[in-house]
Amino acid sequence: MNKLTVRDWNLTNKAVLVRVDYNVTFDEKGNVVDDTRIRATLPTLNFLLEKNCKIILISHAGRPKGKVDPNLSLNRVGKHLSELLDRNVIFIPDCVGELVEKTVKEATNGEIILLENLRFHPEEEKNELIFARQLAGLADVFVQDAFGAVHRAHASTVGIPKFLPTLAGLLLEKEIRYLSDTIEDAQHPFLAIIGGDKVENKIDIIKRTKLIV
Repeated sequence: MNKLTVRDWNLTNKAVLVRVDYNVTFDEKGNVVDDTRIRATLPTLNFLLEKNCKIILISHAGRPKGKVDPNLSLNRVGKHLSELLDRNVIFIPDCVGELVEKTVKEATNGEIILLENLRFHPEEEKNELIFARQLAGLADVFVQDAFGAVHRAHASTVGIPKFLPTLAGLLLEKEIRYLSDTIEDAQHPFLAIIGGDKVENKIDIIKRTKLIV
């Protein structure tokens, strides 16, 4: 893999901003219906905890269109993550601003902070650099571990790397390796089952793997 990962950098005692994909759904009681995406980030989080990092997690959830929607708050995700890690996760009801900066500054190494839904701010999807700079200002290093969101030209994906050294998390590394093996060394004939919305996002991969000739 020709990209730097968390294994390639001295992260000991660093403040690390981690882009995760916690876009999960909840049942009527507010419980996480499927925590696969949350569990998938645990190897990266545990790796950073072993390095005594201060971890600041950022994610989107749903499509609030730049407005605060309590039903799309990441607060419940923070509680679920606390249970999975068996440690306290500090939740902040915003992702930029004085409260965020103060809380992150006062947090100690080894603590995990989860910021509120990025998409409550319209600047996220507009990829506004001021917003990206505010997020980047919280940490020493940026770790991209949101495989499901890296194709989007948003502030938390392409904006932040303009201001911070950027590394791939262990989940992103794994997904890239799987895709690379398929794309670069595919054994034909083979069958690929590709699901999800927005087929236009998948056309390039389909063409590169010669699934369509």
